[in-house]
Amino acid sequence: MENNQMYADSLTAVPSPAPLPTDEPAPSTPTPTTAAPAASATAKSKRRLLWHLGEMALAMVAGMLLLGPLWELAGTALGVGEALARPEVAALVMATNMTVGMTVGMRYRAHSWPAVGEMAAAMYVPFLLLLVPFWAGLIDADALLLGGHLLMIPAMVLVAVRHRHEAPAPVRRHRVVVALAHRWPAGLALLMTVDMWVDPSVLSPWTMLVLPGGYLVIGMVRRTLGGRGVLATQLAGLAVWVALTLVAVVAGGRTAAWLVAFGWLAHAGWDLAHHNGRVVPRSYAEFCVVLDVALAAVMVLAILTTDA
Repeated sequence: MENNQMYADSLTAVPSPAPLPTDEPAPSTPTPTTAAPAASATAKSKRRLLWHLGEMALAMVAGMLLLGPLWELAGTALGVGEALARPEVAALVMATNMTVGMTVGMRYRAHSWPAVGEMAAAMYVPFLLLLVPFWAGLIDADALLLGGHLLMIPAMVLVAVRHRHEAPAPVRRHRVVVALAHRWPAGLALLMTVDMWVDPSVLSPWTMLVLPGGYLVIGMVRRTLGGRGVLATQLAGLAVWVALTLVAVVAGGRTAAWLVAFGWLAHAGWDLAHHNGRVVPRSYAEFCVVLDVALAAVMVLAILTTDA
């Protein structure tokens, strides 16, 4: 949804000899100097479109993570928890949560209200269309939720493509808002732990395998494991957390809970050491360090508030 601009190539074309005069006009063929900027602009447009869709997805996830627990608390306090748990109501509540997050993200990027409205329709219309077959008994609750999300994806893409040439209006943002936006990985990590703070619990020891695994997968995708000692360091980290996981599984009980909490907290130090962006993006390292510390704190709280 951003304005695509064409930039002239800095190379200078060598003039070709003049063609011989003919009765028919010679067909115009693109020269390298005209084809290169066009191809570059097309690739840039695709990257912007994918980036915008990725931002929308993150904003929707943030909306669900932040507003989901609030709906549960409000439903319990008002005595309407059972009504909110009905599949059709839950689907519309989920669409509302995603729309709120998406709206905040798009307005921060200064997209127009018509574009925001069309993207909001992409959130709601798929679920509304499936309510008819659901009420008729043709599909169940799982099909309602899954089908709504599957239909939502092409709807979002259509809206994004439709407004891809729209130029966002200039907007002045408060410095606090800008600072918070720059720290979005940390904010997203905190949002992902909101539900656990309401009901603290200890994660399974097997979840610790995700910690070193994420670095290896991202490093392979980014091809950043080829430096001197980089792959050996990542494999050593994998060996350490695999060993810690196995010890926790064998120990069980309260000892395992403390080992899991320690494993997540220790990985925060690993994240800080990788904040230089050489193996994983700095945003991923920032997200992980906040998530690791928050989950470790939640698990310690759960251990301390649970009888031995």
